Formats: sequence, C-alpha cells, structure tokens
Amino acid sequence: MGAASLFDVRRQLTFYGAYHDHPFNVLIHMIFVPSILWTALILCTRLPYPDFLPQFHITFNEYLAFDLNWSGLWVVIVGLYYYALEPTAAFLYTPEWLLIGFSALAYSTRPEAMKVAGAIHVASWLAQFSGHFFAEGRSPALLDNLLGALVLAPFFVHLEILFKLGYKPALRESIHLSVKEEIAQIKASEQAKKKKNL
Repeated sequence: MGAASLFDVRRQLTFYGAYHDHPFNVLIHMIFVPSILWTALILCTRLPYPDFLPQFHITFNEYLAFDLNWSGLWVVIVGLYYYALEPTAAFLYTPEWLLIGFSALAYSTRPEAMKVAGAIHVASWLAQFSGHFFAEGRSPALLDNLLGALVLAPFFVHLEILFKLGYKPALRESIHLSVKEEIAQIKASEQAKKKKNL
C-alpha cells in the first residue's frame, strides 16, 4: 500500500470494512472499540518516555487531563490523521476523540488504573475476536495489518454511525461496493490456497 493511499479514505475504509461486514460484528466493534482505545491509552502511559522530549501536563479537571507521553502523542497524531482522511467526519468525531483521550490520561494517574484498564482491555478484545470468528468467520484485520487496524478502528466505528444517520450516502455506497469486491477477492484467494494445499 503506497504512501498516497494512506490518505485515501475510500481505500483505507475498504481495507478495514472487508474485515467488518457482518452487522453483528460491526455492532460488537461499536461497543468495544472505544473501550479498547480508552484502556490502551491508559496502559501506554506506563511506557518509558524519552527524557530529551519536552515534558508537558495540563489538568482540566478531576476527570480530564493531557500529558505529553506516548498516549498523548497518539491522541494528537492519530486525530490529525483522521482530519487528513475525512475532515468533516473528523471534526464531528473530535469531541468524542478528545473525551476518550483526556479522560484516559486523567484516569491513568489513579492507583487502580492499570488493574481496571487491563481487565477491561482483555475482556474487550475477547468480545472482538468472538465477533470475527463467529459472525465474520475470518481472522481480524490486525493479523494482516496491525497498525492499520489499530489506527482505523475508532474512525471506522464513528463513520459507520454517521453513515447510519445519513452522512455522505455516495461515499457510503462507494465504500460498501468496494468492500464487497474486496471480500470476494479475499474469498477467491482463500479458496485457491485450499485447492493448492489439497
């Protein structure tokens, strides 16, 4: 996948959508992707942060804060990437994105944060995998493109909700047609591999 395609919303969401086509699997992701994101941001606050990078902390209130650490950088950089992909959808997503990020950064300072986040994180992933294997009948996207799946998942869920509310029907139809074509190609490839192995 070339550098230009990284900023092609149709191409990126076609990749992600090919792994998330079954309605029950999409519903599971709508519920558990936000909890995976929130808990991952909490857990990643414990990753070592280089001393030569600037230290920055701001507390908005007891429940919202920002720290310049790996989780804080993820919130900023990935949030900007969403604007490059689809500016209007990103603008509509910004309040939720910042709420998830800032609340995770604030909660990460509590004594019980790692234990609670770890438990929710594992439970959420188990739910996600069940959606893939039982509803979709396929492995999740992260097994083929880990970074792409982790970056795209929250935005994909957000766009799915927007599409259901009538957002950009032409874009929705274009992506859904591309997803169907991608799934057909994947299934044909899997069938060819099975025949080859017989």
